[in-house]
Amino acid sequence: MSLSSVSNLRRPFAVAAMALLGLVLAGCGVNNVPTLEEKAKASWGEVQNQYQRRADLIPNLVETVKGFAAQEREVLTAVIEARAKASQVKVDASTITDPARFKEFQDAQNQLSGALGRLLVTVERYPELKSNQNFLALQSQLEGTENRVAVARRDYIQAVQAFNTEIRTFPGVIWARLFWGAKAMESFAATAGAERPPAVKF
Repeated sequence: MSLSSVSNLRRPFAVAAMALLGLVLAGCGVNNVPTLEEKAKASWGEVQNQYQRRADLIPNLVETVKGFAAQEREVLTAVIEARAKASQVKVDASTITDPARFKEFQDAQNQLSGALGRLLVTVERYPELKSNQNFLALQSQLEGTENRVAVARRDYIQAVQAFNTEIRTFPGVIWARLFWGAKAMESFAATAGAERPPAVKF
């Protein structure tokens, strides 16, 4: 039997062995790591999308309030500055694996949330502004966006939890280290003071 004949006989066995190895690897969850990683990244994209939607609403909201309450310059300036700072934080897919950059992003968004909250409290002193149709429409859009932000953050937290659990437990930890080089992702933490109920004044 010639060498080429032996080689031809081995080829089907090699193909079958490779196919079997592929099935075994697929069955062992080797694809779970990238699948969960992509899901978490998609969830992160939605978080960014909703924060951008909120940032886009702010200039119109500030201009509307300014028309009725220009004397509230300090509050309006705080909102504008917080929006600018939040927009300057550079964010990409690597942000979710970098604790310092993730914290910078979260802190900037929290500052913007706080400034918006102070603005909306200030508005309570201006009944004519509270009844303005443009302001009411913007306020409604902002409230809807805040709800979307909360949902997007919740979905992201769940996706990151699934991914981080996969890369830290067996057999995912093996695939994460051998094939994917996956890093744990950061998740949102509660805002400082969130454990205290808000003060309600009448």
